[in-house]
Amino acid sequence: MQVPSMAEMMMNGETPDILFWVGCAGSFDQRAQKITKAFATILNKVGLKYAILGKEEACTGDPARRAGNEFLFQMMAYNNIQILNGYGIKKIVTTCPHCFNILKNEYPELGGTYEVIHHTTLLQQLINEGKIKMKEGGTFKGKRITYHDSCYLGRANGVYEAPRAVLEALDVELVEMKRCRSKGLCCGAGGAQMFKEEEKGTTRINLERTNEALELSPNVIAAACPFCNTMVTDGVKNSEKENEVAVLDIAEMIAASME
Repeated sequence: MQVPSMAEMMMNGETPDILFWVGCAGSFDQRAQKITKAFATILNKVGLKYAILGKEEACTGDPARRAGNEFLFQMMAYNNIQILNGYGIKKIVTTCPHCFNILKNEYPELGGTYEVIHHTTLLQQLINEGKIKMKEGGTFKGKRITYHDSCYLGRANGVYEAPRAVLEALDVELVEMKRCRSKGLCCGAGGAQMFKEEEKGTTRINLERTNEALELSPNVIAAACPFCNTMVTDGVKNSEKENEVAVLDIAEMIAASME
């Protein structure tokens, strides 16, 4: 894929309208790489001028801070802020709510102040502006979809409408789980839990959350976070429903349905 980097753009004397922050999952996780590619495909199709940092991008430090290693977080954050400020970045979009939350709310106190938006918000804007046009009778038309609210997108930042508006543009039957929006249940990966074994208990959170979704007999469980995607996918596999129920990021659904 042709994805411009900030360094290349600067060499050509250009500046992008938006920096796409890929994040660790989007860079290294095989499943999340598909989300990154889908989102980049959309940006290319609508002709938005964007760039990525490429090899200059490092982890935001979110897992380190959540796990209690403040020193490591600040080191990583300062390095990223120097690079972002060096390029004069003003606007950032990311497909990961963890990156979104920390860049938006926790980087300013360290000197990194940017306009940060989540990819679902950008997709909603592009649909509203008529830049994203859907195919007639798209892939998901009439399908039963339930959307899982990511903690860092929903409760932490109040982004509830954008992902749902994007899904509705696909002409789907949107069904809500009992625990949704501000009462949504974590997928089990937040707070650096993605990187450690869970404590002893009676139920794994991701199985409980996935079962809530499966009760609605959806064709697709939609997510907007690579961590949620992993946890819910594991839950679907545990219930042996992977042939009946797909777990997809909203960007993947739009990329598959665009003209």
